[in-house]
Amino acid sequence: MSDFDLFVIGAGSGGVRASRVAAAYGARVAVAEEYKVGGTCVIRGCVPKKLLVYGAHFAEDLDDAAMFGWDVPTKRFDWPTLRDNVLAEVGRLEGAYTETLTNHDVKIFKERAEFAGPNSVTLASGKTVTADKILIATGARPLMPDIPGIEHAISSNETFHLEKLPERIVIAGGGYIANEFAGIFHQFGSKVTLVNRTDVLLRGYDQQIVDRLMQIAVRKGIDFKFHATIEEITKGEDGALHVRMTGCDDIETDAVLFAVGRQPNVESLGCSAAGVQVGEKGEIKVDEDNRTNVPSIFAVGDVTNRVQLTPVAIREGQAFADTFFGKKSRRVDYSCIPSAVFSHPPLAGVGMTEGEARNRLGSVKVFTSDFRPMKNVLAGRNERSLYKLVLDGETDRVVGIHMIGPDAPEILQAAAVAVKARLKKEDFDATVALHPTMAEELVLMR
Repeated sequence: MSDFDLFVIGAGSGGVRASRVAAAYGARVAVAEEYKVGGTCVIRGCVPKKLLVYGAHFAEDLDDAAMFGWDVPTKRFDWPTLRDNVLAEVGRLEGAYTETLTNHDVKIFKERAEFAGPNSVTLASGKTVTADKILIATGARPLMPDIPGIEHAISSNETFHLEKLPERIVIAGGGYIANEFAGIFHQFGSKVTLVNRTDVLLRGYDQQIVDRLMQIAVRKGIDFKFHATIEEITKGEDGALHVRMTGCDDIETDAVLFAVGRQPNVESLGCSAAGVQVGEKGEIKVDEDNRTNVPSIFAVGDVTNRVQLTPVAIREGQAFADTFFGKKSRRVDYSCIPSAVFSHPPLAGVGMTEGEARNRLGSVKVFTSDFRPMKNVLAGRNERSLYKLVLDGETDRVVGIHMIGPDAPEILQAAAVAVKARLKKEDFDATVALHPTMAEELVLMR
């Protein structure tokens, strides 16, 4: 008899959900985690980053307060206070996740685990554990390029532990992590230069929305270098970094942050010992039921490199547990996943972009609302929001919603239900507006 019904390698969002649900169904479950319970999202990803975003928003809010009658005599930001408070919250959440597992009688091994075979793992302590099923949920990590001086650069992991804020920072990348940290550091007072090897930002988001973010970011003072690549980083005696570039002039800075992608954590996992197939990008290859080529081994979350989003990993972990321990066959629907970029201002989208809809459907209708939020008007902030509905031209079904502006992600979460439910434009038109709000623009487009 195996030691456990399920052994999970990795206690991130997907692994924790699969463990908890499987245990609730009565399975004997164990989890191995070599770092901290909670994974990237809770420990060094979306949760602490969102707290930094909240902190960064006060920079503009305090400026705007004067037009609303508030006298704010000094505006002084103390990085260590925010940093330490964020890290304390991360510690609290780690404890909560750990408590969730122990309350469901999940055995936690706080050490590394490697495959010894298709039904067994060897722990760092030397102990071998057997299980009927093994779930890989080891996530992914920031990709750091192999260039001279890379030891002087940081990834998103280290941003939460900086001793002090850099006066100047170069951020390499064009995705959501790069753009989010560009906004955060800019609001904290750093001189930000974003370097991208192409001229494409936020691939996968609606181009009109991305263009609006670019216009706002440039107006705020963020410097963009397109078709540029970092070749080498050297550190001077004064601590400043010299960044040798191709595609633009060299840059002097105080910090270099790489946000150029994420790499699945499969090294030293012992996949070959278990016969698990790994893809060209290091991802664990799985089928629609999260099963690898080995019948007893499964994988969920970022390590599969399908959709690297926390809610997707949670859905995959839930589907795995329901299917194999709850006898409820479930699969994740990847066709309508909302996503957001917590930039300044934030943007969000769900469904097809205008470009995707034209390529796939041919006949498309587009409705937009380009407006200045009421708060910005009184504050004297010339920053406009943009909301967009993309329709199937034949049926008038809303196939995509995209927006940029204050609280766009909060608004989109509810709006995403309409796209998932395959509602039509007439359903939006028939809905009474909630006035005065920004969200009412979604039902007023004509």
